[in-house]
Amino acid sequence: MLNSESSAYKGDVKIAKEDKKAKKRKKKKQKHKHKRPSDHKSSTEINFHSRPEVNDTDETPHKCGKSSNITDSSDDNENNLSKRHKREKKTKKTKKKKKKRNHIPDTSCDEDANNPKRVKMDHSIDKNMKGGIRSTRKESDEKVVSSSAIEFYPEKVKYLQLLRNEKNAMLVQKNDEELKKQAELPVKKVDKINNVTLLLFYQYVEPPWDETQFQTALKFVTDKGNEHQITGRMRVAREGLNCTLTGSRDGIRAWCSALRTFDGGRPRIDPKTGEKLTEFAKTEFKLTDDLPPKQRFPKLHAFEVVELVNYGLAGTRAPEIGNYGGTHLEPEDYHKKMCEKDTVIIDVRNHYEANIGRFDPPEGGAKMIDPLMRKSTEFPVWLDNPQTKEMLKGKQVLMYCTGGVRCERASALLKQKMETEEDTKALGIKGVYQLQGGIDKYFKKFPEGGLWKGKNYVFDKRFAHAPPAVEAVDRTKKVLQEGNDDVEEVTKSLAVPNIAADQIMGKCEACQKPWDMYRGKRRCPTCGVPSLVCRECIEADQAGIRKLGKAVRCDLCVAEDIGNKRELKEREEKKMKEYEEKLRQKLENDYVPPIQRKHAITRKPKPNPERITRLFLKNMCAKQMNEARLLEFLQPAKVTHIQWLTDRITGRFYGSAFIEVKSAEDAGSVLALDGLVFMGRKIKIKYQRADEKDVWPIPSTEISS
Repeated sequence: MLNSESSAYKGDVKIAKEDKKAKKRKKKKQKHKHKRPSDHKSSTEINFHSRPEVNDTDETPHKCGKSSNITDSSDDNENNLSKRHKREKKTKKTKKKKKKRNHIPDTSCDEDANNPKRVKMDHSIDKNMKGGIRSTRKESDEKVVSSSAIEFYPEKVKYLQLLRNEKNAMLVQKNDEELKKQAELPVKKVDKINNVTLLLFYQYVEPPWDETQFQTALKFVTDKGNEHQITGRMRVAREGLNCTLTGSRDGIRAWCSALRTFDGGRPRIDPKTGEKLTEFAKTEFKLTDDLPPKQRFPKLHAFEVVELVNYGLAGTRAPEIGNYGGTHLEPEDYHKKMCEKDTVIIDVRNHYEANIGRFDPPEGGAKMIDPLMRKSTEFPVWLDNPQTKEMLKGKQVLMYCTGGVRCERASALLKQKMETEEDTKALGIKGVYQLQGGIDKYFKKFPEGGLWKGKNYVFDKRFAHAPPAVEAVDRTKKVLQEGNDDVEEVTKSLAVPNIAADQIMGKCEACQKPWDMYRGKRRCPTCGVPSLVCRECIEADQAGIRKLGKAVRCDLCVAEDIGNKRELKEREEKKMKEYEEKLRQKLENDYVPPIQRKHAITRKPKPNPERITRLFLKNMCAKQMNEARLLEFLQPAKVTHIQWLTDRITGRFYGSAFIEVKSAEDAGSVLALDGLVFMGRKIKIKYQRADEKDVWPIPSTEISS
């Protein structure tokens, strides 16, 4: 297909050149020799930022490229002369407009910078293009925010990319069928997907689902995903969903529509309107269409998790988003806020993500804060640090992350502290705001980048990407230069601004050259985060020329002078212990340890009609069980007393104990653990009312916390 297109394409170029020579000969014969703008432009010239040129003349071109009103008659010379003057004026105006379109304005915080449409790209659809840019159509669902991955490509490159997508899809499907035949597995008929659509979304539900509702939700999203041939990752918790999914354009949208109708296994009616309430009625779905087939996930995985984002704030520790959540700002409003003084911006992502790309506010605007986290569980500790509080004093606080989900709990935690803790109240924080839809939505509204600098680290097959218009520059060059002989002429005349070169933010951990691509499976030998190592250093390591030893660590470990895993673990445990101790002193009787086990949040409490608060546990591991491990196993139940039962002769603990809990509901929660395996032993639990003759609870058995 490309070869036939190439010959036709070169033929048009040849005809255009011959036509140009013929016109020059005719001009010499005319009495009045005035310069005339060329009626035809070489079809090999592509301007990246310009729209297709409109023929400004009144001529009707023939197929051969000749114009029907060009004659040699001397009677028409005066008319032709006036027409030419008009055409010259129009051509000058067109060139001025074209120059403006090619110009990418700066990202200063003026009126133009706040307008997401200030860079006018070519959004037209080539009729011969298979698939087209369908995502430019208006969505029927106003909460669906969509864009095309190749929206800002030149028309020629769009066509070539879509052809490649089609070929790759056929190869992927063929290889899949051959592998299944070799394994003697049934080959299912799969819809032909030339262009992949990526879906990012999250939704917290309050109050959280109970165990039955949780299982209903898990089954619903999985079944509907399989029905519409959706692949990717779903984090499913009692507090909601957090998903990164791929599929066909129609399949993804059908899945979103099905989710809109889901009631979460708890049918409810709005008392004001009388309408049925659903869990995902207001969920914002962010879609990217026209991705290549290789960026499609192979399978659908639904993970049962304690939290959508692992902050260590599950269960009763979680600040309610409905009561404390930050103010959501659309990208245009967030962009303006970043330009205001007395403002700080907290990047709530991990440091290795911020290392290759982040917001860069203008001078006199907001100040960026990177908490330097390796994982999200460090955020509550960082927020409680006196140095952090000093940075937030008297400021507006902005937060952002990749898609918005991490900002939900983070902003709620800060606002909860502002209302419940005296030292945080005294800071005089002027407001807490978060970027609606995260960086992903910001890129859709500011395709040339706005105030962003570098690349956005993502958890899908793209790994990392620049803003769409910037990304299109590099992709255009790659598509046209990857051994395609038929587009050699296009490569030579490609007119694109070189704006991607200055956007490399990170450095190779081995050789320190500018680098911003996380590739390979190597991780920091000290802390385990992905390693930022350039291609040359990876190849040298694989060839045995220059090995990447333990000295090659992430920039955070180097800055903190951490040389081994044990040193890092001791430092993290010390910080966490200090934080938990402060929290215990503040909350006193309301303190609950962090939930670390999946069953602690997903189990449904057992009935307790007699309101018994004493329980008997047996078959525990006598060698390894201690107070801390037992409390972890029983969480989120609040345990007040533990009586370890010991052998009368040896005095050794033999695996049984009586416990007292704070409430009857806590007792039901503990009984729900009956039969679960912990530390290799199947734990047996039952209610055990205290005998009237016994002293219970025994004062000496009160737990240390």
